[in-house]
Amino acid sequence: MEFLPTELSGVLVVRPRVFTDLRGSFIKTFHAPMFAAAGLGEFVPQEEFYSTSHRNVLRGMHFQTPPHTQTRLVGCLTGSILDVVVDLRKSSPTFGRAICRELTAANREMLFISEGFAHGFLSLEDNSLVSYLAGRPHAPAADTGILWNSFGFAWPVNDPIMSDRDKGFPSFQNFTSPF
Repeated sequence: MEFLPTELSGVLVVRPRVFTDLRGSFIKTFHAPMFAAAGLGEFVPQEEFYSTSHRNVLRGMHFQTPPHTQTRLVGCLTGSILDVVVDLRKSSPTFGRAICRELTAANREMLFISEGFAHGFLSLEDNSLVSYLAGRPHAPAADTGILWNSFGFAWPVNDPIMSDRDKGFPSFQNFTSPF
């Protein structure tokens, strides 16, 4: 497994090793000793979720507030997504900055996202299956977000398919970060 830094400290690209033979492929997506060796020993998955999305579905930008913050490991098992992360840590030199990464079934990359970031994605094709490992259980009262188009990121879609909840999040400019 490779752990590659991004422009945001606390967000890493994880490239799993892929074993292939005449039967197909085999991929290890999480290994506690490898994560610990990469300095991510505090990440102990507590829950796993997955979502299936049609093309142009946008889910985000989500996070949980303290003390229920979540570290996440996100990957795309089928299809492809544009995964987007925004730094919400007030003391960070990259506060308010966003990065994106295309996660696909073909590239098998994952994103490790530390606490203090908002996360969302745009499905680039039908039947995109996204897996999320979370370091803390879902806490509905702490689950919130910021408006998808309010932090200066140029999404490649003008009118995404979204939930009413996600459309109603406050803008980044009207948001007071708890991180």
